[in-house]
Formats: sequence, structure tokens, C-alpha cells
Amino acid sequence: MTVLTQQQIDRFWSDGAITIENAVTPDQLATLRSDFSNWMTESREHDAAYGEALDGRPRFDLQPGHTSEKPALRRVQAPTEISNAYFDVMSDSRMTDMVADLIGPNIKHHHNKINSKLPGAATEVKWHQDFPFTPHSNTDLITALLMVDEVTDQNGPLEIAPGSHNGPMHSLWHDGKFTGAVADEEAAAMQANAVRCFGPAGSVCLMHTCVAHGSAPNLSDMPRTLFIVVYSAADAMPCCPNPVPNRHDGLIVRGEDPRIVRATSYSVAVPEFPKGASFFTQQSETERPAS
Repeated sequence: MTVLTQQQIDRFWSDGAITIENAVTPDQLATLRSDFSNWMTESREHDAAYGEALDGRPRFDLQPGHTSEKPALRRVQAPTEISNAYFDVMSDSRMTDMVADLIGPNIKHHHNKINSKLPGAATEVKWHQDFPFTPHSNTDLITALLMVDEVTDQNGPLEIAPGSHNGPMHSLWHDGKFTGAVADEEAAAMQANAVRCFGPAGSVCLMHTCVAHGSAPNLSDMPRTLFIVVYSAADAMPCCPNPVPNRHDGLIVRGEDPRIVRATSYSVAVPEFPKGASFFTQQSETERPAS
């Protein structure tokens, strides 16, 4: 069933991203919020990243400054492994149908995570493209950012550089280090033309894997929690290890497995696998150099 209009599809391929409201049902949204609230309460009992994901790294990542009185849970790795609600939304929702409208009909899941910015959180996502983190045999990948909370102009919304998916692949390596971010001069140019993506809770931003994007800290009194799912066309084969290994890697969520590999021509540096709980650590350990 087609969910997106032709105008929305055209806008996606022109800008590299679109935001659509009502990507999940009210009941689905309520259950997602309830599960995250429970994890937030649990995090009060910890003073460092905790839990164990499939690869042995912590599942729950805490923002520096986290305390039991002021919890700052900023990342949950692969929540679909520990929550039926998150699995159901990833695998069978209007959001899944929208992805199929854009790069279908055969769609598979790659990885998923939750990124949260609590009120006053200092977490900043520096400018980057997703594809250099997860290179595949072709670029038919979409990052779906489901807004579990309302995203406003003040609470650290995603910012994209429209049309950048049609431009060059920007290096995330600088002076021999994998920084997870583009160089300062490139980031400044992206920021100058940035478009902010926001909407009510239950909206989704569908973003092409090659679109340059980032986000500022949340300086408001409102939380900003995103359930982020990366999908690919079923004939796109991973060229590097999954940065968020999970039991549902490769799960066909729409259509069927075509049992072929479709390859397109491109060149990108091999990414560095994150050693900490999330790529936030990679971005914070080094400063972006100038081009």
C-alpha cells in the first residue's frame, strides 16, 4: 500500500529528506514512550554506561554529568531486541511502508537505536553523512528518525543540508583519526544552508544515507527523543561490519529477498568501528580540523 504522495516522494529525492506526521498510531507511540520512560528510571541506578548489547558493548549510554537526580540517558543500542513495541514499529508500521515507497518494494532492516537529548543536555551531533559509517554495495539506504517526543526549533532538531545527497562523500578521517565528523570548513558551509526538521511526536524524518546533517544541543525545557532505524534496499549488501550489531540485522520487513547484489560505483574510506557505547564518544574525542 502506498502511503506517500508523489509530491512527497519527489521532495525526498530533491532535498534528500522529508518529514511526515502520523508515522505510527497513537497506541504505538504511547508504548514507545512508556518503555523509554522505564529505561530512564532504570538509568538512575547507574553512574556509567551499562547493560550489554550483542557485541558486548554497553546497551545504555549516559551523557557526562548524568546523576540519579538528573538522569541523562542519551543512547539505547538496538532497543528492538529488548522491547516488543520498538520491534513492532521497526518491522511493521506506516513508517516501514513509507520507506518501501521510497526505496522498495524489497526492504531490509540494518540497525536501530534511540538517541535522546534531555532538557539542557550538552549533546551535539557534528555534521556528517551516514553512508561512510555503513557503506553498502549501493546507496539505497534510509535513516528513519521517528520523533518519540515533539521536536521543536529549540530542543536540538535535526538539521540537514538539502541536496547534499547528490554531492561528494565527505571524509570523516582527519590527520589519521576517525572523527565521525566532516572538516570545519565543510561543516560551516553545510550549516549556512541548513534546514531544520521538526514536528509533533509520532512524526518521522526520512533521510537519505548520503545527506549531510547534524544537530545542536537541547537548550530548551523539553526532551527530544528519537527512535532511529536504518533500512536498506534488499539488494544493498553491507561492505563493513554493522556499527550497531543486532539480532535483526538483515531482516526483510517488506517484500522479499531478491537474492541478488546490486552494485554502484563510489569510493569511501573504511570507517572505524566504535569502541565505546556510541559514536558520540568518537565525535567528542577529537576536534574537527579545517579542510
